[in-house]
Amino acid sequence: MDTNDKKYSLDFATYDRMYKESIENPELFWGTKADEFISFNKKWDTVLTENEAEGSVGWFEGATLNVSYNCIDRHVEAGHGEQVAFHWEGNEGARVDITYHQLLSEVSKLANVLKSRGVKKGDKVCIYMPMIPEALYAMLACTRIGAVHSVVFGGFSSDALKSRIDDAKCVVVITADVVKRGPTPILLKVNVEKIIEDCPSVHTCLVVPTIEEPINWGPKDFDYKVEMANASADCPPEEMSAEDPLFILYTSGSTGKPKGVLHTTAGYLLYAATTFKYSFDYREGEVFWCTADIGWITGHSYLVYGPLTNRATSVVFEGVPTYPTAARPWEIVDKYNVNVLYTAPTLIRTLMGQGDEFVNQTSRSSLRILGTVGEPINPEAWQWYHDVACNSRCAIVDTWWQTETGGHAIAPIPGVVKDLKPGAATYPLFGIDPVLVNENGEVLEGEAEGILLIKGKWPGMLRDVYGNHERFLDTYLRPYPGYYFTGDGARRDSDGHLWVTGRIDDVMKISGHRIGTAEVESAITKHEAITEAAVVAIPHEIKGNSICAFACLAEGETASENIEEEIINLVREYVGPFAKPDQVYIVPALPKTRSGKIVRRILRKIATGEENDFGDTSTLVDVSAIEKLVEAIK
Repeated sequence: MDTNDKKYSLDFATYDRMYKESIENPELFWGTKADEFISFNKKWDTVLTENEAEGSVGWFEGATLNVSYNCIDRHVEAGHGEQVAFHWEGNEGARVDITYHQLLSEVSKLANVLKSRGVKKGDKVCIYMPMIPEALYAMLACTRIGAVHSVVFGGFSSDALKSRIDDAKCVVVITADVVKRGPTPILLKVNVEKIIEDCPSVHTCLVVPTIEEPINWGPKDFDYKVEMANASADCPPEEMSAEDPLFILYTSGSTGKPKGVLHTTAGYLLYAATTFKYSFDYREGEVFWCTADIGWITGHSYLVYGPLTNRATSVVFEGVPTYPTAARPWEIVDKYNVNVLYTAPTLIRTLMGQGDEFVNQTSRSSLRILGTVGEPINPEAWQWYHDVACNSRCAIVDTWWQTETGGHAIAPIPGVVKDLKPGAATYPLFGIDPVLVNENGEVLEGEAEGILLIKGKWPGMLRDVYGNHERFLDTYLRPYPGYYFTGDGARRDSDGHLWVTGRIDDVMKISGHRIGTAEVESAITKHEAITEAAVVAIPHEIKGNSICAFACLAEGETASENIEEEIINLVREYVGPFAKPDQVYIVPALPKTRSGKIVRRILRKIATGEENDFGDTSTLVDVSAIEKLVEAIK
């Protein structure tokens, strides 16, 4: 698909010039961008300072600013108070349009409520909320008074919630009575009740009533609506230093407790703002819809901070995209005239599996850019997204990044890549200097495949693992000294485009061949009956490892008698005989995190019969999926 035309703001020559400056002279580049995107109370003394020995970095030190001011006040002061900041779409179709002026009022009132409960600069506040407007107010209210928010996804269990509260030593929890996602309500307040008396740091729990049902009020509980009714809408923003902590967001690993990724104020905000602007070619007046929950970094960077800093209008959706039917996302696109849609490959595959009729009953004529996030998108899903979802009109922005990077690191910026390749992450964003190395740490030039590292520093990178600097160093900086270790593998093609192949733990070595999971899975999903697949390597006495495949049928499909053989033949054809699976299992579902990532370590344990310890399962959408998988294989 040719996207290199005048309808996009950047072309390759402009991108190339800007990119080279961002790598060769980062202080000049980011200093210029900071002046363009951010309003500071006091200008910085230095753009970038770093101490390699201590593993520390600082951006815009000496500067002061406030995040909520940058996201709200300055737009109101400039006369844009009546512009809609958020179109909120409820689970059952209710609609609330929130202007920047209304947003300022609600955020200021909640900030005063927090102050009245003794919350001060540097205190930690846990936000355990549904996707309702109050969740957005809570994040921004924390930034207004200098409190550090720790958002916990509303689908987490009470135990997972408690571990995050205790680790951050949160003093306040903001929650609601229920989450409304699809037909089944999730009782958030009940989950909080189970653990709050055993969280010694918490003195206050603010509860948002969302349904007309009695709430069991405990000694630490306060009614959000009552507190807000008595609060003033005048709350001057706290002046924060550039490197003051902004938020903690927990990510789970295969072992050990979740890591509290710490981001700070000025650098993160600038990086979220610039990547939002350039990755999506955002234009003033457009409507942007990021389908992510604020419990994940995507919701932080591209639902709240990036769009608001750019004075964008965004859609916020409370429900699930397949409720009441799979037409729901496309109906929302038409309802709000969405111009840019940003979602996960998992959802795309789900919608694809439901059939085209749900898409074709809507117009979707407003769409200009389509984005993907969460994992590399397989070519079949990419093609469907491009051909069916937008009738071949839109650029596809397949973004690779992490909680730790703060924003997009590699993506095909619209207009920059002449011919989009389905599944290719293509070029780095400004400030990102990707490097491929082999297992010995030797740099690979030209067309190659290896371990993906990032050289240098960029404003949005994490500053620490909260409360555990040694873990930060061991995880990200020490594995390959002088580089940030992403944990992912990638390959560079003959055009210089980067393809992220997945977690290094997911790279399989079969009979001496290194094979990425993504390419085998893509081959499997070429089968017309299969909507999703995952493969893992398991020990083999001759090959060293063999491939075990798990495949899910599309809606309404049934497995043919020869489906396993057909799948093996597809892998033979599209990858090679060396990559063919030795085992193929048709399963009802794959174990996924709530951000859409397939947890292959669980599949590996099931395939090898190690069913006693699956590690951290707190981030799974449905823990019962593990039991169903085990039964399906048996």
